[in-house]
Amino acid sequence: MNITGPKIYFTIPVLGGINITQTVVSSFIVMVILCVAGILLGRNLTRRPGRMQVITEKGVSMIYGLVEEAMGPYNVSWTPYIASLFMSSLLGSLIGMTGILRSTTADLSTTATWAVMTSVICWYQNIKNIGLKAWLKGFTEPIVVMTPMNIVSEIAQPVSLAFRHFGNVAGGGVITTMVYWALSGLSVALLRLVAGSYIAVCVVLVLGGVLLLVHKKEKKVKAIRKVLGILMIALALFGFLQRLGVTQGVPFLQVGIPAVLSLYFDCFSGLIQAFVFSLLSMIYISNACPPPEERKVRGGGKKERTDP
Repeated sequence: MNITGPKIYFTIPVLGGINITQTVVSSFIVMVILCVAGILLGRNLTRRPGRMQVITEKGVSMIYGLVEEAMGPYNVSWTPYIASLFMSSLLGSLIGMTGILRSTTADLSTTATWAVMTSVICWYQNIKNIGLKAWLKGFTEPIVVMTPMNIVSEIAQPVSLAFRHFGNVAGGGVITTMVYWALSGLSVALLRLVAGSYIAVCVVLVLGGVLLLVHKKEKKVKAIRKVLGILMIALALFGFLQRLGVTQGVPFLQVGIPAVLSLYFDCFSGLIQAFVFSLLSMIYISNACPPPEERKVRGGGKKERTDP
């Protein structure tokens, strides 16, 4: 079993060498897909929308509604940024399902870039809304001795954002790889066991599988019996071929099971992590962009600014 990072395709001899990796290529493809989709879905809009325009408007309205609910109506202008984070994360995770491209979110450099960018935005908005002096003073609250802890907490924000997303997506890939490795060994052991028992075990498995297939029972039980019957017949067939030396070392158990796990981690986990990352970004940015009336209080009487 070998778990490595993204493959380096080539290196640009600039600034000491810039590596063009699988992640860079996948990120560029995701960017192109999102840009092309935005252009295609945003053009030729009509007063009497068609089906695609209705779906697009519904999706945009849902995102605006989510941002308004999480960040307040005064921060609704941040919707394009939050939507970009969500779609880049989601599509970046799903692109790994192609089997050719690597998930962009499985690379720490991707999630770290998003996390640092969000943190820099928060710091800038804090300084812009309440002033540099009030922002620096906030590190000494509620008491001065808490200053080191407040600074560490501020630094931990992008680290937490980056590793949370990367860890879940990369962990899914590691688990799938380990399952592949384990099933490979189990396949060899099981086939050797069946093949080593000569033809008798193969015959018994075939007969048992046939009986399960033809036996009539309730619909739910019938479906389970069919699956078990097919598996028994397949195992007997592979064992017989193993005995003949045709399927020597074929990891037949790797078919299907890892694919289901990979589908789960790429789809469900990718969707959840994209939502969580976007939600945390909204929380951090909304804290840096409080309501206009609160900005004046936090700024110590500083003239309030309503623009984001």
